[in-house]
Amino acid sequence: MELDLTGIHQLAAGQGIDTETVDAALAEALRMAYLKTPKAAKHARVQLDDRAGTFMVWARDEVPVEPTPDNPHPYPELGEEYDDTPHGFGRLAAATARQVISQLFRDAEDNRIFGAFSGQRGKLITGIIQQDANDPANVHVAVGDVEAILPRREQVPGERYRHGERLRVYIVNVARGLKGPEIVVSRSHPELVRRLFEREVPELVSGAVSIMAIAREAGARTKIAVQANTEGVNPKGALIGPAGARVRAVMENLGPEKIDIVDWSKDPARFVASALSPAVATGVQVVSEKNRTAIAYIHDDQLSLAIGKEGQNARLAAKLTGWKIGIESSEAHAAKMEEQAK
Repeated sequence: MELDLTGIHQLAAGQGIDTETVDAALAEALRMAYLKTPKAAKHARVQLDDRAGTFMVWARDEVPVEPTPDNPHPYPELGEEYDDTPHGFGRLAAATARQVISQLFRDAEDNRIFGAFSGQRGKLITGIIQQDANDPANVHVAVGDVEAILPRREQVPGERYRHGERLRVYIVNVARGLKGPEIVVSRSHPELVRRLFEREVPELVSGAVSIMAIAREAGARTKIAVQANTEGVNPKGALIGPAGARVRAVMENLGPEKIDIVDWSKDPARFVASALSPAVATGVQVVSEKNRTAIAYIHDDQLSLAIGKEGQNARLAAKLTGWKIGIESSEAHAAKMEEQAK
């Protein structure tokens, strides 16, 4: 039976698909198509002839085997192969070939996309918002000729996504889905803030400054702990930039979200005190290093600042340090100490 194998191979080669892959997929697809024809043999194989541009279906019938005392229920044997290519099978074969090639092309494109983006996990990319009326829960972000998904769980509360707007997003995951590669991006991930700062701060890229910890409540506030790795470098100043230019450029990508930049320290007491900025702690008592609990003493007039609106500042400080932080009045604590001394 004739089949334009040369043309099929040329099409596949244009997509970077090798001849062996095409022939194996085509032979299996033709075999499955043959098995659906009337009176098809159970055992068959398809042989392709590239030079002649033809194919044949070779079938084998089951031959009963006489039972013996040692083998009362023997399996049947397979007889000699014979040509069982169905008459008029050419039209079905051509349609099957088109389906196989289309699927191979889709697979090749999926592999290309997956290969291009699998190494991008954890990086920052820029895309264009594409709203989908059939998928209102998610925001689709076009990155070149590929669409990434910004699911609701990765969106920033209160942030509006308008069709056609450019948006910087963080790649959370790249996986193979039922409909091809699935690229999941985020606007709420804490690492988005790190990547935005890396675009603005050369000292982060060179290693002169490191971001040691990030705590974020997306859309509201982020705390960042930094340290200098090079003598003479001011880590907070590096992230803030001249006249606040660098931190302002990052905040432009985050909307109304505020950013606190604090000094990181190996000393838990110093780190906790720094994390409660903009409030100033008069002292920090480490209650238990094992349980990572501490008490920060704050002047009465700064207690509300240390706690923050709805406890946000204290909550972010705890996330940033990894410590449970109690906040007490330094005046009340001093009075208590004085009473005990008496």
